[in-house]
Amino acid sequence: MIKNIIFDFGGVLVDWNPHYLFDSYFNDMEKCNYFIENVCNTEWNAQMDKGKPFDVAVKERIAEFPEFEEAIRLYQSEWMKTMGEEIPGMYELIKSLKEKYPVIYGLTNWSNETFPMVQKVYRIFSLIDNIVCSGDEKLLKPDPAIYRTLLERYNLEAEESVFIDDNINNVKGARDMGMKSIRFVNAEQLSKELNDLLNQE
Repeated sequence: MIKNIIFDFGGVLVDWNPHYLFDSYFNDMEKCNYFIENVCNTEWNAQMDKGKPFDVAVKERIAEFPEFEEAIRLYQSEWMKTMGEEIPGMYELIKSLKEKYPVIYGLTNWSNETFPMVQKVYRIFSLIDNIVCSGDEKLLKPDPAIYRTLLERYNLEAEESVFIDDNINNVKGARDMGMKSIRFVNAEQLSKELNDLLNQE
């Protein structure tokens, strides 16, 4: 029986995309794409998600790409401009779930420097009760240890839990831990798959 519902955040609850900041900065799509794919890219961002301080990561990146110093510093100073809106329909969906599941959990790969800023701004995070953030734990999904941290900290049983994430590797990681898991596409798809799963119980 499912007793616990666990959400990823970026791409599931809120929209994050560095293009929101850098498209207008570069005003040159080719240069912007190069920067996002090669300089301030996913792999580099994951270092902060795993707990590396922004100051350290930025200094290291500038040393490697000095021609992009201004843009790299902007990634830190204007980071909130990489954020978009709440994912449509998700506030309403989680609010309805809380009628039956009053405690909702979060498991996110996110810097512990930037997540508190986001948490204050978006109303959807008021619906999430217990959170494990990678930047605090120095662990990243799909490392089994971060799923285990969530389960142990809040005394959850894997087989009684369902995890929702837009990243297929993180979905597989949760399944490997014994959890049910759904890959997120949109609120409508999630609502249907979640209802199907919960109604099987």
